[in-house]
Amino acid sequence: MTTDSQSRLLVTSGDGPRECRRAVTHILRRIEMEANKAGIRFRAELADETNDKDPSSAFVTLTGAGSGTLSMSWTGTVQWTCKSPFHPHHKRQNWFIGVFAVGTATRPVPDLEASALKTETFRSGGPGGQHQNTTDSGVRITHLPTGLTATSTDERSQHRNRQVALERLKSKLFLKREEGLAREKSAQNQLHKQLERGNPLRVFKGERFTELR
Repeated sequence: MTTDSQSRLLVTSGDGPRECRRAVTHILRRIEMEANKAGIRFRAELADETNDKDPSSAFVTLTGAGSGTLSMSWTGTVQWTCKSPFHPHHKRQNWFIGVFAVGTATRPVPDLEASALKTETFRSGGPGGQHQNTTDSGVRITHLPTGLTATSTDERSQHRNRQVALERLKSKLFLKREEGLAREKSAQNQLHKQLERGNPLRVFKGERFTELR
């Protein structure tokens, strides 16, 4: 769902190189900064990465008044002009990232039957002393067919943490599906060519990710 109170974005490097994944990291930090400034809650689920701290894709949820406006300000192609931080002698300096609005109609309906889920509870951490949460309110849910997990300790009630963890798991399953689609498109080199051809909505420059327009 994309409404005035909640909006979702897919930030993806397509089949771009490592520099594009670094740009994804910069974009996520920038969106989070703008969200915090506007009083909007920011959450990002990252594509599972192994040896690279920069994700190839991320699924962003923005919650709060004005989230729709913030989402629209990022939807499109983002251009990052910078010498490669990994290959100093690389001639290429322009890197392109896609940011797409996502609605519930395009989200998956994953197998979330009880038999496909493993739910575990544990004692949540938190402030010490008398305010320490001494109940097993933390929840971790594992999607058995894929092995993906999601955890929540944000809420004081176990029931609410289960809802939050389940929503995060849905986001991770969506991102996994989109990653698969991106790889399929990558095989034909379609998505990244589309990003490079598109007129960038926002342009940033340098390792400090300074916005030009």
